[in-house]
Amino acid sequence: TGCEGESRPRRESVRKARVGENAHVEELAREPTHDLENESPEALYAFLDERQWGDGLPVVAPTGDRVEEMLAGGDPGADPDEVLAVLPPRGGAATRRTVAVNAVMAGCPPGVFPVVVTAVRALGQQRLNLRGVNATTHPVAPLVIVHGEAVAEMGFNAEVGAFGPGNRANATVGRAVRLVLLHVAGARPGPGDAATQGQPSKYAYCTAENAAASPWGPYHHDLGVDAPSAVTVHCGENPHNFHDMESDDVERILAKAASAMTTFGVNNACISSGEWFVGLCPEHAATAAAAGWSRDDVAEHLFATARRPAREFRAQFDLLAWAPWMRDAADDDLLPMTEEAGNIRVFVTGGAGRHSCVIPSWGMTRSVTLALEA
Repeated sequence: TGCEGESRPRRESVRKARVGENAHVEELAREPTHDLENESPEALYAFLDERQWGDGLPVVAPTGDRVEEMLAGGDPGADPDEVLAVLPPRGGAATRRTVAVNAVMAGCPPGVFPVVVTAVRALGQQRLNLRGVNATTHPVAPLVIVHGEAVAEMGFNAEVGAFGPGNRANATVGRAVRLVLLHVAGARPGPGDAATQGQPSKYAYCTAENAAASPWGPYHHDLGVDAPSAVTVHCGENPHNFHDMESDDVERILAKAASAMTTFGVNNACISSGEWFVGLCPEHAATAAAAGWSRDDVAEHLFATARRPAREFRAQFDLLAWAPWMRDAADDDLLPMTEEAGNIRVFVTGGAGRHSCVIPSWGMTRSVTLALEA
């Protein structure tokens, strides 16, 4: 029988993620296929569920034609068996083809495949510490942020509801990254993902920078990534909302951001190297810019004001992974929620309405920003 909506019969092939901690990268790259006689969506759903594959939601069948179309959405001359990254804890080889299979399953249109590829490359960067991200009991999830021309060209939502549902590019790219983590990295709840409770962003976590409404230059240009488009991966919690509906005073607005940051409930409270991503809505960013503030000024102000007395930290934690200068502080000294202002990363996202957010990291991870693949 043919797949629903298709004119000719075909068999549905599902790429199987090979298990084996000591398998070589070359062996992992050559993953077998499975042919299903019954090609219905229900049969595929049951097939995946029996093997504990997938994210628990229905998927698009990764047929050979669909996978080839997805690969063509990236660099058509690239080797489909190129290993983009080796992902812990399983040490799975994320080849272009394997990533394409997961992108098809997630429902990605082929045009967004370069974003998925770039995000997977970022996951493989040592500084991101994916092994720790997957092994921790903290509910950390990789957030994908798309910057530059790709936002409009590929249809990402950077405006109202930028972190939420309703946009195919945002939803499917975030989901594709999670499926790669499940199938290639082996980050399944329990043996490969130890998060005590998890969080909703472990299904899909992708947003975009609203450069059109930003008073500052693109985020990636400030980092020295000289490219029309880029992708950032930041491993953190769900967004923590803060709002100021009334003020045209940037310091009053940022006082609310600082109050959202100064909580002992986040890992950044006891790990001083942790990053904070601050997603300012366009109106809050405009207020800051009207006062002559740059993106760095916002970060410096939060570094100076998001503080609590050293004695309060010490009362809450027996173990503090602090910078030396923080360990030497007197009990009455006000200490910041991160050891330097450069760890506070500011970008603009969202639409109308004066709601912004802070996104604390897991602590022992660093964000990665890469130029978007052609």
